[in-house]
Amino acid sequence: MSAPDLPSPSPLTIRPLQSADIPTVTAWARRESFAPGVGDVAIYRQTDRQGLWVGWLGREPVGCIAGVRYNASYGFIGLFLVVPAQRGKGYGLQLWRHALQHLAEVSCVGLEAAPDRIDDYAGWGFAPASPTTRWQRLGAGDDAAPSPAAPEPPWCLLEGSAIPAAAVQRFDAQREPSPRPHFLRQWLQHPAGRVLALVDRQGACHGFGRVRPCLLPEGEGWRLGPLVAESPAAAGALLEGLLQRHSGTVLIDAPGANPAAAPLLKQLGFVPVSRTLRMYRGTLPAVPLADIYGLACLELG
Repeated sequence: MSAPDLPSPSPLTIRPLQSADIPTVTAWARRESFAPGVGDVAIYRQTDRQGLWVGWLGREPVGCIAGVRYNASYGFIGLFLVVPAQRGKGYGLQLWRHALQHLAEVSCVGLEAAPDRIDDYAGWGFAPASPTTRWQRLGAGDDAAPSPAAPEPPWCLLEGSAIPAAAVQRFDAQREPSPRPHFLRQWLQHPAGRVLALVDRQGACHGFGRVRPCLLPEGEGWRLGPLVAESPAAAGALLEGLLQRHSGTVLIDAPGANPAAAPLLKQLGFVPVSRTLRMYRGTLPAVPLADIYGLACLELG
């Protein structure tokens, strides 16, 4: 990507991702240690139907990218990869330019940069914002355990259909660069995994989170996200509820812009395993990040 004029040996055709492409893209993401959640790619496609593409050499798919446009103010690039056998031939650059063109009129574009790609993205005008750390915990959950006890008043821990969707959307909209009701509805109502929310007696939301099965390079595990809460105590109550009944490897991606996230995760037995850097190009809307304890996914921000 650092050589803008690199020629391609064969023409690359870039097409919108179709339902039939989802298993292939998911398998690629799994091999690259993205740890995709079950059903994630289909939700990405629903968020912006024009914002995911697959690059083809004839009938062979060789790469993919997401350039999801939430609205005129905010977009995000992710799920960017080329299969190992076709790297170094300029195909990644073509996919990259295609996504940037799709987001050309968006005021701010974000992405998560691996350490070895930071300089490349900086050359395209992306500036560093804050690190994102992936934390891992070897869970000892019990599939037969009962639902967690309700937190101390004034909170009530609700699950599934008992969660007031409108209250959760209002809470989330105050803590994201752009309101995302469609994405949030798809994400929180997906049958894979479990969703919990903290709600007071008046029906106001004070935090919510989701845990879902994910695909590791070897075997399966769990990913936590989003996890959004108004205080460390609220986040802790949600985490304890979400971790119950889930054994094995559990992952969560916590933004460095929230200084309370790391101490809480360490307290619950998580250890850091990798780090990326959140970068932006353009004018980032003023949004508080201190309440974000876990990102929904690195691929969509």
